[in-house]
Amino acid sequence: MIRVEHLSKRYGNRYALDDVSFEIEKGEIVGLLGANGAGKSTTMNILTGYLSATEGEVYVDGVNVLDEPMAAKRKIGYLPEQPPLYFDMTVREYLDFVYELKGCEFPREAHLGEIMNVVKITDVRDRLIGHLSKGYRQRVGIASALVGDPPLLIFDEPTVGLDPKQIIEVRNLLRTLGKKHTVVLSTHILSEVQAVCERIVVIKEGRIVACERTEDITRRLETEARFCVKIAGASAGEIKEALRAIRDVSHVEQIGGRDGESYPFSVETKGGADIRRAVFQMCVSRGWVLYGLERRGLALEDVFVRLMDSNPDAPLQSEKKKR
Repeated sequence: MIRVEHLSKRYGNRYALDDVSFEIEKGEIVGLLGANGAGKSTTMNILTGYLSATEGEVYVDGVNVLDEPMAAKRKIGYLPEQPPLYFDMTVREYLDFVYELKGCEFPREAHLGEIMNVVKITDVRDRLIGHLSKGYRQRVGIASALVGDPPLLIFDEPTVGLDPKQIIEVRNLLRTLGKKHTVVLSTHILSEVQAVCERIVVIKEGRIVACERTEDITRRLETEARFCVKIAGASAGEIKEALRAIRDVSHVEQIGGRDGESYPFSVETKGGADIRRAVFQMCVSRGWVLYGLERRGLALEDVFVRLMDSNPDAPLQSEKKKR
């Protein structure tokens, strides 16, 4: 659906994007992730045709965005961080306006009615946009992006400023839209990516430092394993020392106080070593009770920090192969 080849954007001597290449397949929900100023907005503005590139090519569903901008834009529904709404229009009047603006050829009543039903704004169709809550305004913005049924949807910070209930509702909506459309989501909220996106593209200082499925990035960056262990039958100090004595254990920390009869610990190992069998055997030999033993991978926050600390001049192996 999207093919970006050696994309660069320069402002004077400064590169906002520097030789960026990646692909997004049809039907994927992809998160564009990066710190403020990393190049996310520049990438999205070039993808949507709002900004030209200094070098490189961008294709949307086989159409070159820079050579055929109008044809490419017909395939894109875009929601910027601040939805361009007219507060003195009703919801239906605004969607009628967008319908005309896009030159939509679908049957008007059926098409707009379906969109309002999908984003759950039918009940406010006759209300002024200026009188709607932030959450409803965001839904109206998403509805405007859906007019014309574009195969690609691009959303810039779609849940910013929403309350927790509204955030959950918008996330559920994005998952629903992902069943029919390709969705690109730009955000700096890590939980958003983890909750919605199947794959992430991480940008740092205008360069891509990751472009793959979230679980694959986590697995590849794990140089150590982390386990949650709950044991009863001895004092916390005695259990902690016994865990420390297990081969390949690098760190043991008690997490919280006593949980019923057991003590909970976080145990980290070198080189991703799996110590579950050793922990079980230790408990059996000492007559202790093993209440819980769970392996936990890196949180997305840990992954993001490690990627941000990586060298932007040394892209991931998967990215090198594309260049």
